[in-house]
Parts: sequence; structure tokens; C-alpha cells
Amino acid sequence: MAIRILIADDHAVVRAGLRSMVDASEMKIVAEAADGAQALKLALEHRPDLVVLDVRMPVSDGITCLGRLRAELPELPVLMFSAYDNPTYVARAVALGAVGFLVKTVSKDELLTAIRGAAAGESIWTREELRRVTGALSTPRVTVDLEVPLTRRESEVLKQLALGLSNKEIALALSISYETVKEHVQHILRKVGVSDRTQAAVWAVRKGLV
Repeated sequence: MAIRILIADDHAVVRAGLRSMVDASEMKIVAEAADGAQALKLALEHRPDLVVLDVRMPVSDGITCLGRLRAELPELPVLMFSAYDNPTYVARAVALGAVGFLVKTVSKDELLTAIRGAAAGESIWTREELRRVTGALSTPRVTVDLEVPLTRRESEVLKQLALGLSNKEIALALSISYETVKEHVQHILRKVGVSDRTQAAVWAVRKGLV
């Protein structure tokens, strides 16, 4: 029986490329989405064997969609597929239960092998990927239950940071200066009690802020 796949990517050319690779195999793409909200709706409608999910998409990003898919369809394997080898994305994907994270530079054979493994219930995470985020994921959970006195602006910066945006991108998104963002990030790390922005992102996920 063919592996039924839902693909979600906001670039039509990427979806077309995935379709051309998959159609030549024993797999079948049953639905395509251009954003996270569409992906969630189509997953509930088609009940695929696997979702291949981009990270940066409009309306609802892939990481947010991953969290919603895990809540609605906890047995459905989700494979993240991104152009960005961002440790924050990887850490959040691990924390939210993705079966793996592939960068779009992978070969066709690597992608199809990962899809087959993920659909069969295997974890696609490599030791190197898990090692990179071990520190973030082992951040003491007790801090999640504490009320951290973040200002409104710090909370806004933290949400953007948890989406994997750089300081420069956060500055543009919030219409504030790059130096102001740097200052807010330092305050956030100190208040939350973590050592880097990836740990802060995982804390925000566990706190339910994103």
C-alpha cells in the first residue's frame, strides 16, 4: 500500500519538486498546503500517513502547526523540512514531537529514505542533531512553573525569538532598533535563567507562550 503524504510549503516550486520525487516512488501525495493553517485542516480531512512540514510559512508557521497536529492527531508522524538549519527550530521540533528535521539541501535518496522511515514509525533524528539541542531540552522544567516578570515588550521579543528569528529580523518585525532587541534578549535570558536563546525558546514553548 502506498505511503500517503501531506506536504506543506509556501513555495509552489518546492511542492512541485517534492511531488516529482514522490510520484516516481511507491508513495503518494494526497494533499498540498501553502501554510500551517491549511496543513492542519487538510491533515484532519485526509488523515495521511505522514506530514512533511516546512517551518517558515505565512498565516501559521510550521512549528506552530506541528504543535497543533500533535494535539489533534498525536499518532501522526510529522517530518520537518526547512531551508534553515536553525538550532531553535530543531530544539522546538524535538520538544514538540517531530520525528525528524531535514534541511532542504538533502538528496532525493536521503529524503525518500527519511519519509519511509518516518511513515514506518521510526525516529529520523541523528545523534548530532540531538546533541546540539541537549542543553536546551534539559533546561530545568521547574522554572516553567515560576512566574517570570517579563515586560510586554520582552514578551513580544521572546515570542519572535522562539519562532527562530534573528535579532535583526525581530527588530524589523517589531519596528524597534537592533540594539534595543539585543538588550531585551539579554534581559530575557537573565530573567528566565537560561544561557542562550535556544533554551529561552524551549522555555517559551513549555510555558505555552508560543
